[in-house]
Amino acid sequence: MDNTIYEYALGTALVLMLFFAIYFLTAKTPDKPIFGNYIRSRRIMGAALLLLSANYSVHLFLGIRFIHPHAAIFMNLSTYFLSYWLFSSALTALLDRFYLTRQRFSRHILYWLSFTVLSGFILLALRGTARYIGLLFMALWLLTYGIYLSRKLIKTYHRAVRLFDDTHSEHIAAYIQWMSIFTWWAVIYGVSCGLLTFLPDKYVFLWILSSIPFYIYLYCSYMNYLLFYEQVESILEKETPAGMEEISTTTEEQPHDIPAYHAVIEKDLTVWVDMNGYTKPGLSIEELAGALKTNRTYLSAYIKSTYHISFREWITGLRLQYAKQMLIEHPELTIAGISETAGFLSQSYFMKIFKEKEGCSPARWRKTHI
Repeated sequence: MDNTIYEYALGTALVLMLFFAIYFLTAKTPDKPIFGNYIRSRRIMGAALLLLSANYSVHLFLGIRFIHPHAAIFMNLSTYFLSYWLFSSALTALLDRFYLTRQRFSRHILYWLSFTVLSGFILLALRGTARYIGLLFMALWLLTYGIYLSRKLIKTYHRAVRLFDDTHSEHIAAYIQWMSIFTWWAVIYGVSCGLLTFLPDKYVFLWILSSIPFYIYLYCSYMNYLLFYEQVESILEKETPAGMEEISTTTEEQPHDIPAYHAVIEKDLTVWVDMNGYTKPGLSIEELAGALKTNRTYLSAYIKSTYHISFREWITGLRLQYAKQMLIEHPELTIAGISETAGFLSQSYFMKIFKEKEGCSPARWRKTHI
């Protein structure tokens, strides 16, 4: 069999992975304490890429897949299991700075050692059908482990999104959307990793080539996220305790006369809306609670119970109504000017939201309504 294409594909992927790994481990970041968690996450990701690079190097320079296939299977299973943990830990830590603990780290290292030892036993001690069944079991274990870690990451991601939407008027969740995309991509890619061990040799190069855009996307995402990380992390540091408070608020902490209390909020909120207070860019629920002289937890509960949407969705709806009114009453104003006046920080986001709600662009909507 001619392994030229396989070797070229493996060599290309290896060079990229080594470059990305070195970048993750050594690249500079702003000299601020808030970036500590970002650096830790990036270094864990760099360690994961180095681990996979070592795996690729053995395959490329020693040809272990063709000389000792059982050793290759053993190495792949062990490498991918540990890589799953490193990848998921790096991303989860970006959204939950308390996720990485010694206890959790030790537990997953124990999982990895148990998986590795059992894989070695199956490959060395079993034969025939027993070995095939054993390898199938290990592949299912690997897949289950990957899904478990992915589910944990997705839950952490959605919790962060809810926190942003419930506390800030801007679409902060857009800055972390790449994590969701990457996680689902990683699940598909991770399943492929498991299948790689059992793929016919002539098709392996296709899987290796498909991994290249996967790692390029990861690298670009980390670089771009550096621009928004400080804003996201500052919100997480500030809002997470309050967010947990809102979730765990007990009955005793609520006002005794909730309808009456909501009536007070409704009255003050109506005045605030009539004064177009929602057009202030970068508005947070804490600022609004301060303006209304109320508790942010009670205000959040009122908005959810009354409008059945998040704080961000509610503010966005008010801004859109205001923008539509301006489009009709002030035809001399530009779309960019109206977007800014309505409180949107980004004209592109205003255009996107407007089209989602109205089915057309602001300019076209204006033409049909004037």
